[in-house]
Amino acid sequence: MADWQGRRVLVTGVYGFLASHLVEELLARGAVVIGLFRDRPTDSYLQLTGLEAQATLVQGDITDLDACRRVINEHEVEVVFHLAAQAIVGLANRSPYSTLESNIRGTYTLLEACRELQGGLVKAVVVASSDKAYGDQPVLPYQEQAPLLGMHPYDASKSCADLLARMFAATYGLPVAVTRCANLYGPGDPNLSRIVPATMLSLMRGERPIIRSDGSPQRDYLFVRDAVQAYLTLAEAVAEGRAAGQAYNIGTGIPVSVLELVSAIVAASGVNLPPDVQNTASGEITHQYLDVRRAREDLGWTAATSLAEGLQATYIWYQSVHDRNP
Repeated sequence: MADWQGRRVLVTGVYGFLASHLVEELLARGAVVIGLFRDRPTDSYLQLTGLEAQATLVQGDITDLDACRRVINEHEVEVVFHLAAQAIVGLANRSPYSTLESNIRGTYTLLEACRELQGGLVKAVVVASSDKAYGDQPVLPYQEQAPLLGMHPYDASKSCADLLARMFAATYGLPVAVTRCANLYGPGDPNLSRIVPATMLSLMRGERPIIRSDGSPQRDYLFVRDAVQAYLTLAEAVAEGRAAGQAYNIGTGIPVSVLELVSAIVAASGVNLPPDVQNTASGEITHQYLDVRRAREDLGWTAATSLAEGLQATYIWYQSVHDRNP
């Protein structure tokens, strides 16, 4: 599996932020990429880089079992990366039903199709959970054995999807493992309300970046291309029989406060504008970061990109796009 040349790989939610970068790396390694999507956005990294022309794209609903069976069977898929989800927290809070349909029903539907076609076709499945699946934990950093306590629509949907994936491994022997990623950032994130792109765009416009909290909440911020390497490494381990049924925290293991993050973005941009700390946010988990020892010890994976390096690369990318289309 370490050689991806000619491997037939399905990526669900193919136009998403992480999925687009995963496709980029898979294509670079010679894989044959099949992408499943529901909607085709106009601002995806996949489109902006021209990568979509190099993959086979199939429009379909992840909650449709026949559609999932068909794409796996007809395209002879060997490896599945399940990234399709409603991932915007504000939208999830406004529309819990559609979020639960996509994130929970979509997960067990795809996994059922994989179960039916495992052995002859499917050799490895990686399901994207999230650090949000833990909810608010009393002990930091979060470890994989902690209970999943998601209490809001997105968080709870990821808690459920996480459990369902491991149920399919335990009960049916499906070669599936779960990632619980930290907050991702990097080139091409289309959700411009997230703190990294929002701060960068404010600086490009000559505006002070806004911090809605008091600046003290801590998170783990992971460069998207490091996350891609983790997904590929985990898929290889699953195919070799070393990680099925397991969940892995994927992050840097380094807590960074919101104020520290914004200050680092200001430094990367070279635009010396102090943040506007509004302290109006409510209902947020104060501190949330991961213990990543299991990924290092079991998979040999660690994040390779420092925050300063990742933010510099990200700012350069957004600046180039902004210059072409302010």
